[in-house]
Amino acid sequence: MSRSIAVLGAGPALGRAVARRYAEEGYEVALVARRREPLEQLARELTSAGATAYAVPGDLSDTAGAGSLAQQIRDKIGDPDALYYGPSSGGFVSAADLTPQQIQAHMPCAVYSFAALVREFLPYMIEERCGAILLATGASAVQGMRNFSGPGPALAAQRNYLQSLQAEVAEHGVYVGRLYIGAAIAGSAWHARVLAEEGAGRPLRTGGRVVDPAHLAGLLWAMHQTGTQAEFVYPQGIFSSTNAG
Repeated sequence: MSRSIAVLGAGPALGRAVARRYAEEGYEVALVARRREPLEQLARELTSAGATAYAVPGDLSDTAGAGSLAQQIRDKIGDPDALYYGPSSGGFVSAADLTPQQIQAHMPCAVYSFAALVREFLPYMIEERCGAILLATGASAVQGMRNFSGPGPALAAQRNYLQSLQAEVAEHGVYVGRLYIGAAIAGSAWHARVLAEEGAGRPLRTGGRVVDPAHLAGLLWAMHQTGTQAEFVYPQGIFSSTNAG
């Protein structure tokens, strides 16, 4: 019986790499993001390599549409055995300039829609006593950093939710794994911004750290397979050297 994964946030960097890694491992893949054309292109690439992949356009900030999106995923691959959540979370500002409205703007995608989609697919995982909920997002969820506020408060709320979820579902055979990234992911929109800042001679807020998305996808796969480490921060030791005060 084939296994399946819904890649929620199948962007051009890490989402694509996660889809490729799981397809290589024999998973059927449902690709979810806003833009149809890049999704269909990625689905064709995966299919040409021998995988089964489907494009499912959807807006992850639309919490009211989470039920409909979940049904579209089921129509393609059934209830997925694994759920990956990694939509982009840009829009960094200083904490001193952060407004309540800006915090609120990050909540639907980071927390509300995520929780709604987990509620859709978790009952199947619990019934089958297996499954994985995987997250990859910025390290500002773990540690507040200078000039890196904006999505951080929403991502910290998301992390708290997943910590509680992990404690509740582990006994039912469901793994909840979180990867927090303190580097620019090569090929991402944030990486392009880092390169532009470098070209303009401005200080790099990531400290110049760049990571291959395939490496991160490999970390997520290893976390999923071992099931022993619920949370991983990349690169390790980042907060011992980052000015977070």
